[in-house]
Amino acid sequence: MTAASEGGFGHALANAVDPWAKLYAHSKVVSATVLFLHLAPLVFGAGAAFLMDRATLRASRAGAEERAAHLVELSGIHRAVLAGLTLSLVSGVLMFLSDVETFLGTILFWIKISLVTLLLVNGYVMLRTEEALSGRQNDDALWERLRLVAMFSAVLWLTTTLAGVVLKEFS
Repeated sequence: MTAASEGGFGHALANAVDPWAKLYAHSKVVSATVLFLHLAPLVFGAGAAFLMDRATLRASRAGAEERAAHLVELSGIHRAVLAGLTLSLVSGVLMFLSDVETFLGTILFWIKISLVTLLLVNGYVMLRTEEALSGRQNDDALWERLRLVAMFSAVLWLTTTLAGVVLKEFS
């Protein structure tokens, strides 16, 4: 009987990554490195995003000149945020693979995955709104959308971080 038929996909995946799970569980250096690679990019990427969200809220109420300058600054920060999110995603997958069956079986994992997905969708909406604003910098409706997306972004970064902490403590 195969692992997949004994316990389903989660069990088969756990068996496939068992060497990684054992290394992760028995090496403080490996687990600490992966955790660092998960958190450090969030400090920089999420920190930059959070600061830009705050600046977006301020710029949305400012004049045309400050709005234009903000759009230039906002477009320049996307690479840092995306790089941080990507490294956190990769390290998050490594943490997930360290205990597949536990993570798959907890609602906390799925809440965090849902929040990360919302964060990515929100980032996409922000990017699209920013692109639309580049051609219509004085469009108040677009600035209002950008303002709402920035508020949602700040909330999502914080709740995703909280979900990660709760997941780590209760899984």
